[in-house]
Amino acid sequence: MLRRFLRRPGGAVGLGVVGALGILGLLAGRLAPADPLAMAYPTFQRPSRRFPLGTDAVGRDASSRVVHGIATSLTVVVAVMVIVTVIGVTMGALAGYRGGLLDSLIMRLVDMVQAVPDFLLAIVVVALLGAGYDKLILLLGLTSWTFLARIVRAEVLSVKQRDFVESARSIGATNQRILLRHVLPNVVPAVVVVLPLLASRLVLIEAGLSFLGLGDPENVSLGLLIAEAQPHLQYYWWLSVFPGLVLVALVLGLNLAGDALNEVLNPSAPEADRHQVDVATT
Repeated sequence: MLRRFLRRPGGAVGLGVVGALGILGLLAGRLAPADPLAMAYPTFQRPSRRFPLGTDAVGRDASSRVVHGIATSLTVVVAVMVIVTVIGVTMGALAGYRGGLLDSLIMRLVDMVQAVPDFLLAIVVVALLGAGYDKLILLLGLTSWTFLARIVRAEVLSVKQRDFVESARSIGATNQRILLRHVLPNVVPAVVVVLPLLASRLVLIEAGLSFLGLGDPENVSLGLLIAEAQPHLQYYWWLSVFPGLVLVALVLGLNLAGDALNEVLNPSAPEADRHQVDVATT
């Protein structure tokens, strides 16, 4: 599967971009040891050998700030994705396998959560409770699981009707064993396809909140860097171009990887079906 994934240009490029940015985020302290908040350098220095991405209006190293901004974005996304995966897979699996009243209750809960735009809800909650990535992670995790739950429910409804599930049930396997050993493993490909697309969406939400000044002021983020560069865009282009390019590369890499995964895991699906997840996520 990995070989088929890497043979696709989008998969190789997406994995390379996300992997490179992930390494930068994980090794931010070693690769960019300068304090991203320290005002210790001349202001508005152009990109050079000493300052690869220049310095900002108060003398902070822009390269260090961009690298630490990548680390912040990836930390938020990974934490949110853990919450989303646990809640989305659990809710979708229970709704699809049990059916009946439980299915109706879970789907109505999904409808209620989806009725309120998560970006707008995040703005309201952060404005009321104050900035902090702990609050943002919890909020995004509790509001972003609905799409994954719908995907898992649809897959479980299909898988539980297949012959091998009926065979397991006929020899006395319990519902818990059937769900954990026979149904959920066949749902994993659909979950793997959805996760990169949800991650790219979460990157944009986090950057948007930081751009609006609703992120954590004690942590550097890509959205905050772009917002701080706006007053100086005409003369000091490097302050906004580099964090903007990193943000575009991260989102593009995640989407390319997700699309390539979809093609690998669903090789017989028509082109319209392969892009259904992208359209629904957008």
